Amino acid sequence: MLNLCKKILVAIDGSPVSDKAAEEAVRLAAGNQSQFKSRIFALLVLPNAPNSTYTDFVPTAPMTETNKWDELREKIFYVVEKCAVEHNIPLEMIIEYGDPADTIIRLARREEIDVIVIGSSGKGFIQRRIKGSISHKVASNASCSVFIVRG
Repeated sequence: MLNLCKKILVAIDGSPVSDKAAEEAVRLAAGNQSQFKSRIFALLVLPNAPNSTYTDFVPTAPMTETNKWDELREKIFYVVEKCAVEHNIPLEMIIEYGDPADTIIRLARREEIDVIVIGSSGKGFIQRRIKGSISHKVASNASCSVFIVRG
């Protein structure tokens, strides 16, 4: 088996299961013993900004422009940053807006990702049927391998 560098995309949302997925992504990257370093893309997908209507006089600022954003960003990316630094793994942090599953799939295609690491939400049957499962949608539609981490 040819063991070249891998591009690994990990979906981050600040939850304990996404922290576990970040640790698994770093473990995958660190396990590559070839001379080529694997690279991790940590992706945070924020919901679409609400559309302003004619009744809005002052539209709300996007989350990334609020005073608390830097502190929140540090908390969300803390685990993946810490683990990547400890194992000397190149890390690129990306923040995008949109539907999480669609954004993950689109970024994976654009960056030619080799494997997506994503946490399972642990939703029950009814919640999955009503809201859908991001990890299921990603696994069903991604053009690369998907590693689903259970909480």
